[in-house]
Amino acid sequence: MLRDALSLLASDPALALDRISTVLRKYPGEPQALIVAARAHAMLGDRSSAITALRQSLAGNPGSAEAWRMLGDQLMLAGDGAQADAAYSRHLQESVRDPELRAAATALRENQIPVAERILKPFLKRHPSDIAAIRMLAEVAGRIGRYADAETLLRRALELSPSFAAARFNLATVLHRMHRPLDAIAEIDVLIDAEPNNPGYLNLKGAIISRIGQHEDAATLFEAVLRERPGQHKIWMSYGHVLKTLGRQADSVAAYRRSLALEPGLGEAWWSLANLKTVRLGEEDRATMATMLGRTDLSAEDRFHLHFALGKSLEDVESYDESFDHYLAGNRGRHALLRHDAGDVPRQVDRSIELFSADFFAARRGWGDPAHDPIFILGMPRAGSTLIEQILASHPEVEGTHELPDLAMLVQRMPGNAYPDPVASLDADEARRLGAAYLESTRVQRKTGRRLFVDKMPNNWAYVPLIQLILPNATIIDARRHPLACCFSNFKQHFARGQAFSYDLEELARYYADYVRLMAHVDAVLPGRVHRIFHEQLVDDIEGEVRRLLGHVGLPFDPACLRFWETERSIQTASSEQVRRPIFREGLDQHLRYDRHLGPLREILRPLIETYPVFIG
Repeated sequence: MLRDALSLLASDPALALDRISTVLRKYPGEPQALIVAARAHAMLGDRSSAITALRQSLAGNPGSAEAWRMLGDQLMLAGDGAQADAAYSRHLQESVRDPELRAAATALRENQIPVAERILKPFLKRHPSDIAAIRMLAEVAGRIGRYADAETLLRRALELSPSFAAARFNLATVLHRMHRPLDAIAEIDVLIDAEPNNPGYLNLKGAIISRIGQHEDAATLFEAVLRERPGQHKIWMSYGHVLKTLGRQADSVAAYRRSLALEPGLGEAWWSLANLKTVRLGEEDRATMATMLGRTDLSAEDRFHLHFALGKSLEDVESYDESFDHYLAGNRGRHALLRHDAGDVPRQVDRSIELFSADFFAARRGWGDPAHDPIFILGMPRAGSTLIEQILASHPEVEGTHELPDLAMLVQRMPGNAYPDPVASLDADEARRLGAAYLESTRVQRKTGRRLFVDKMPNNWAYVPLIQLILPNATIIDARRHPLACCFSNFKQHFARGQAFSYDLEELARYYADYVRLMAHVDAVLPGRVHRIFHEQLVDDIEGEVRRLLGHVGLPFDPACLRFWETERSIQTASSEQVRRPIFREGLDQHLRYDRHLGPLREILRPLIETYPVFIG
């Protein structure tokens, strides 16, 4: 009879209710029959009876995730948000017993994203208000970079259950990754108000405010947490990150060491130490890292971080072959966790070259916001851009910020097809608005009131034609480094986020070639628009290159730019410690020690190596 009633629900809920009433007369408290009755009442518009039936069902089976979810739905429709929130919260507690959700959670834990997605999407079609499933699908979206989808899902979960703290924490994290710091702070502050001493919440807030340049405030926040909870190894690591940015190297090393004393398998802390560049890990450190790599419970993320750290430590003691083996393992481990299409970049470059002709720009002369404020330093990562920024930030008229995501975010929000096609449909007003929008969104990064500021996001090379269109008076500087030296420096580097191209030698080489290809096209259609600095020439003739650079920006020469290491400022990139000392030459030819391993780079980059203006090998 129960199965018969279920089959009738969709076509004739009144008849289904009549059949299930027969069951309930015989078995008055049967929980599953009461759930079917609740569904029939709801379909007939009798919300009050549906709620009564669900409460009766839960009296007999309080562990039913399905009944709690349905009760939340009905209470929400009845306008009782507080009671609905409580029901959804209880549903969340009980949902761990659902075999499908448990399978999805296991897939997420093991980073089997397609598996989790295949489970969750049909589950949510059947149960669209299941907040546990909504949150997990949001995590799927976040892990593959679909942050807008993740935000939509998480806001839906919070609409259903405002007290769903895990979803709000996920939302704050997604907003942080979308580079919307003020929105992220608003969400994390809600959680901190409810749990002022929650270390996870405070850790995320510290990371968010550090992103917008409030590094001292972030350090103060971490110090307060650690006074109360000194055993939080990840907060010690986050504290180390902020201290590094502030230039307090000894303190940052101590913080990283403290985190590792608490959790020696924390791969990111080992890499953070190695990534200081000016710190060498010793034999005891290498032995500990090797032991940690033998652990079976080590996460994939900890494992690849450890390989990168061991690669750097072995390079420091000139064990180059063993060092390369660890760099290779680290890159393979990182690459395995990424989902991206290596063909996107060449397709984008091809289309940009086709679209952005000299005639295209001539027809749009005078478009965009006329501000001179931004100085874009772009090109490949690890090409000397931090050094150029530090030189410019030593000038009294220039403020250094860091790698700003704002231009890429503008591109992502443009309607229509993939970049660069939407640019072709812009009119003059839209181009001016986009330029103004960039200036407004970056304002939160500007702390000094100086006339000009630096945005050193390297990947902006792909958007140079857009910069010309929306900010025609901005300065564009191409930081160029020898193809082999630059690409291998990228291969040795684990980036906190992005730069997915850098974890495979052949893909790296093609990316470098595509970058050079687009910049050559820009030089042809906008001659003189981009000022190029070859890193090796800057090292050989710093005063001459600095004078040419300042002349291009339109600034008078200032000798402080030659003493750039004396400039005190926060620096977030991997070269932070290197630019806090005078210019050095030892990094120019480090790749030669690994030459026997670099065949894939050399083969693809051969034409660019042969025409590069500085011979290295």
